[in-house]
Amino acid sequence: MSTARDVVEFCGPPPVAETKHGRISRVLRDRPAEWAVVQRAGSIARAASAAQAIRSAKLLAYGPAGAFEAVARTVEGEHRVYARYVGAPARNAAGGVAA
Repeated sequence: MSTARDVVEFCGPPPVAETKHGRISRVLRDRPAEWAVVQRAGSIARAASAAQAIRSAKLLAYGPAGAFEAVARTVEGEHRVYARYVGAPARNAAGGVAA
């Protein structure tokens, strides 16, 4: 008959797998203020939506909100998302974003 000691194994969980956006944000953070093409989308609307998700940190890898700038542009018929890391926005004494 097995005991709880035979069944229970103490070990930590494996590390969280890095996501595509985690890799992109890490590379952008390594080269602050430099613009990079981070996505090519099927339409300008999709590119604009992706840029907004980066700026607002809807995609958590790009947090906090305002730490990345992102824009959508169509270049020679290709819809691109450009992004760059600008650093976390400054906070005022009340905890809000400083003007």
